[in-house]
Amino acid sequence: MRYLISLLLAGALALAPTIPSHADDAPAPTKSDASKKQAVDETAVPSTESAVRTQHSASIGGHSIKYTATAGTLIIRDDKGQPQASVFYVAYTVDGNKADKRPVTFLYNGGPGSSSVWLHMGSFAPVRIETASPEATAPAPYHLVPNRDSLLDKTDLVFIDAVGTGYSRPLGKATGKDFWGVDQDISAFSRAIQRYVSINKRWNSPKFLYGESYGTTRSAALVDALQNAGMSFNGVILMSSILNYGIRLPGYDEIYIGYLPSYAAAAWYHNKLANKPADLKAFLEQVRTFARGPYAAALAQGQNLPDDQRDAVARQLAAYTGLSVPFIEEANLRIDLGRFRKELLRDQRLTLGRYDSRFTGMDPDAAGETPDYDASDSGISGAFVSAFHDYLDGQLNYHSDLDYRPTFGDISKDWDWKHKAADQRRPLPTAYVAGDLAHAMRTNPGLKVLSVNGYYDFATPFFITEYDLAHMNLDPTLRGNLQFLYYPSGHMIYLNTDALKQLKSDLTGFYDRAAPAH
Repeated sequence: MRYLISLLLAGALALAPTIPSHADDAPAPTKSDASKKQAVDETAVPSTESAVRTQHSASIGGHSIKYTATAGTLIIRDDKGQPQASVFYVAYTVDGNKADKRPVTFLYNGGPGSSSVWLHMGSFAPVRIETASPEATAPAPYHLVPNRDSLLDKTDLVFIDAVGTGYSRPLGKATGKDFWGVDQDISAFSRAIQRYVSINKRWNSPKFLYGESYGTTRSAALVDALQNAGMSFNGVILMSSILNYGIRLPGYDEIYIGYLPSYAAAAWYHNKLANKPADLKAFLEQVRTFARGPYAAALAQGQNLPDDQRDAVARQLAAYTGLSVPFIEEANLRIDLGRFRKELLRDQRLTLGRYDSRFTGMDPDAAGETPDYDASDSGISGAFVSAFHDYLDGQLNYHSDLDYRPTFGDISKDWDWKHKAADQRRPLPTAYVAGDLAHAMRTNPGLKVLSVNGYYDFATPFFITEYDLAHMNLDPTLRGNLQFLYYPSGHMIYLNTDALKQLKSDLTGFYDRAAPAH
C-alpha cells in the first residue's frame, strides 16, 4: 500500500518501524538484471509533455457532473533549463467551469517511495476500488465502483507521482539522488505543481495540498516553499501525519507515550477491555490525560521509579490496553509497537495490522515476538494495484512502456533525510517540518490547515500528531486556522466507507471556509 545514518543511521534504525512505505518484499534483482532493466526503462521515459484526455460523467451529491480526466506527464527543469524529470499525473477537472475560479487540489501519498495510487483509487477520485476492509479483499476480479463521495463537486483533483514512483522518472543526466531526499523532493514537487498551474492557467484558482503519511511531511514543507516562490495556498489537508522524524534513541520515552491512545483504541475495537466504555471518544480523552500526566511522569523517573508507583502505572496501562500487568511490568512499562500487535490477540493466534489495527493476520508461530507481516497492507495492495492498471488502460486510455511502480524500495533506502527550512541557518540531520508549516501559516494568515486522523492507525499515531502541531508556537490569532478531525478507521481513512462519507462531509465544510468566494 502505500503516508534515519552515524547519526542518521541511528535515526533510521529507530524510526524504520514507523515509516509507511508499502515496501516491495520481492527478492532483489541482480546488478546485471537491474542494469539491463534500467536501460530499457530509460528509453521509454517520455522526454516531452503529453496529455491523454477522456470525457466522463459522475453522480456526486445527487448531481450529475461532466468532467475531463487527463493522464499525462509534466517536464520539470533544472536551474539551467535542462529537462530533469518526467512527472506523471492524473487530473480530474469539471467541464464548463471557469478554471481560474475553481479550486484545485494536488494529492499524493508518501513512503517515501510510494506513488499516489492509494489515494487515487481509494479516496476522492470519481471512481474507487471496492475492498472488504477490514477483511482481506478476495483475489480478482476486482470492482471499481462510482465514488459518490468524490471531492470533484468541490474541487478539481490532480494526483501526482513522486519521481521514481508510478510512471515518473528522471531525465537526461539526472539520477534518483537528485530527487530522493526531503529537500530534493520538495523542489521537484514545487516545480511540478508550478508547471501544472502555468500550462493549465490555474494561477488564480484557490489551491490546496492533500498529503497522506510521508505526503504530510512533504505538504508541510512544500506549502512554505511554494508560498515563498509566490504561490499562496488556501488550505492544506494532512491525512495520517508524520511531521517530525526526530531521532528516538534508547532513554527517550516520547514514542511510548505517543502510542498509548492508539493502543487503547485497538483494545477497545477488539473488545479486550474488562469494562469497555460505550464512548470511544471520551475513553481516549481519559487515556490522553493519563499518557501526558502520570504515565509520562513515571517514565521520566526511569529506573528510579518506586515500586508502588510502577505497580499502579502497570495496572492502569493494563486497564487501557488489554495487556496483562505482568507483561507490562516485564516490558518496563514501555510497550513496543511490534510486541503490542502480537500480544493483544495472542490468545486467538491473531496479530494486528500496522496501517490499520482493525485488520488481523495469522502467524505460523503464536509464540513469536512480533508479527510476520502487516495484514492491513497485504489485505488491500493487490486490489489497488490491479484495479489501477485496468482503469488506466481501459478507461483513461493511457498506455506506457514503463513499469508502473506502486512503490519503489530503492527510494526509501537511499533517502537523504537532511532538511533545511526557510527560517533555519543550517540543515537539520532529519526531517522536522512542523516549523515549515508554522512559518507558512504566519506568513499567510489566511491559510487553513486540517489534520485528519484514524483512531486505529499504528503507522502515524494521532496523539503524536497532536503533540507536533501543538508545538508550532502559533500566535493565538492563528490557532483557529488549525482543525483536528478523527475517524473510526486506520492510516487509509477512506478504507472504511462510513468514515469516507463523513470525511467527505467534513471536507466540504473545510473547502467552504478556506475558499469562501468560491
